[in-house]
Amino acid sequence: MDFWQGLITITLIHLLAAASPGPDFALVSRHALLQGRRAGFWVSLGIALGLGIHIAYSAAGLAALIAHSTLWMTAIKMIGGTYLLYLGYQGIRAKAKSEIVDTEPVSHAEVPAHQLIRKGFFCNALNPKAPIYFLSLFTVVLSPDLPLGTLTLYGVWIMILQLFWFSLITVFFSQPIIRSRFVAMSHWLDRVFGAAMMGLGLKVLFSKTN
Repeated sequence: MDFWQGLITITLIHLLAAASPGPDFALVSRHALLQGRRAGFWVSLGIALGLGIHIAYSAAGLAALIAHSTLWMTAIKMIGGTYLLYLGYQGIRAKAKSEIVDTEPVSHAEVPAHQLIRKGFFCNALNPKAPIYFLSLFTVVLSPDLPLGTLTLYGVWIMILQLFWFSLITVFFSQPIIRSRFVAMSHWLDRVFGAAMMGLGLKVLFSKTN
């Protein structure tokens, strides 16, 4: 498979993978809907950067070791599931706003960018499904035997695809016509997203490692 065939294959596979509902989608849509476009973009950037961790160890040939190691997968599962529970608990504890405002974010307008990036980064980096996905991707398309420059370009392109997809999600959910319908009941949405995150966390914790 030449460079361009590999690039096209990666693009199709990864866009389908990114579009699958999961913790990343829930996190981005929540922040975009309740906190605005700025927050959604920063979280999306964090998710794309988190993907770099999986790309790095896969390029080093460690994806198979991690995916087939009960110890490693159990550790990632426990840490990742606990982190999702933590994010969910934060959402469930959301309190009602004292005032109803327009489509501008209420309590999260000044959340520092680094906090939003960090949240997206750990949400993706601690996903226990990622080693299995990248093992499959590197088996079908990529290989540690490829030139370092080619692996680097493929890896950066995957991160760009991830950022592109979740930026689209951010733009959609941050539309004023959409946000204006939900901002007054943002605390309830926080709780719904929180419950969804906790559900995903429990699913991760109680899933099989093999």
